[in-house]
Amino acid sequence: MDLNLLVVFDAIMRERSVTRAGQRLGLSQPAMSHALTRLRHMLKDELFVRSPHGMMPTPRAEQLATPIRVALDGLQQSLEPDHFDPARATTTFRIAVDNYAAIVLVAPIAAHVARLAAGVRLDFRPSGTLDVPEQLDRSELHLAIGPSAVQGERFSRRRLLQDQFVVVHRKAHPAAKAKEISTEQLANLPQLEISSALVGPDFAESESGKARPGARPAMRAPFLSAGRILATSDLVSVLPLNVARSLMRSHDLVFRRLSRSPKPIEAAMIWLRRLDNQPAHAWLRDVIARVTGDLQS
Repeated sequence: MDLNLLVVFDAIMRERSVTRAGQRLGLSQPAMSHALTRLRHMLKDELFVRSPHGMMPTPRAEQLATPIRVALDGLQQSLEPDHFDPARATTTFRIAVDNYAAIVLVAPIAAHVARLAAGVRLDFRPSGTLDVPEQLDRSELHLAIGPSAVQGERFSRRRLLQDQFVVVHRKAHPAAKAKEISTEQLANLPQLEISSALVGPDFAESESGKARPGARPAMRAPFLSAGRILATSDLVSVLPLNVARSLMRSHDLVFRRLSRSPKPIEAAMIWLRRLDNQPAHAWLRDVIARVTGDLQS
């Protein structure tokens, strides 16, 4: 077995293109085609088939993809220094984030990393468009931040923070006179629902123990429009506290606590367990934990 062929296989698997895989590895098109021919002969399988969406892997290639990625990662890690120096590092970290993390955590994480490691590049990707477990398995992602719903013993998790929901509205709103708002009062207020949010408040029951009254979502709009809409209307929106604070920095808004807050939103880090002691990865996790700890306090 020529181990260089496994590097070629992994690059084609990632890129779904012989040309882009060659550019990643610094190899010419003829060299890549020759390597793929040798791979097909050695493994007695077509491995990749041309399609309108690029080079699609065969079932045999899919079966081999994760073990080869794990093996190459292990070899790479064994050759890395046992100490990570952020001031000299030039690595890239690919991090999947959900909507909450994108709004609340990305900016402070980026600022903290920039101060400590000017050469480190952060590549944040929206998790809603990704198969996060598969991307973690294939090392397309180093880390994911969001709900701790990813299952499997191969993954490690660390809870970062919990955030309570509050009611956000303009400063001169009639509801601004109250110090807090009950679920019954909320149900009678015209509400703005955030269409791009993947999570929302979960009111199991009202304070009286009965099922909560039906809310009145009067409008649905993306988060990018929410601040302006709330600041210029009598609509209210139930949002996580840290999201509300983000909106208040740029719009004339306030928030009120709920007399019975729904289940809080939770943000967690998820990564492959085999990276627990990898120095660069451990440094990144520590940075994120410090940033979220500051927010929580």
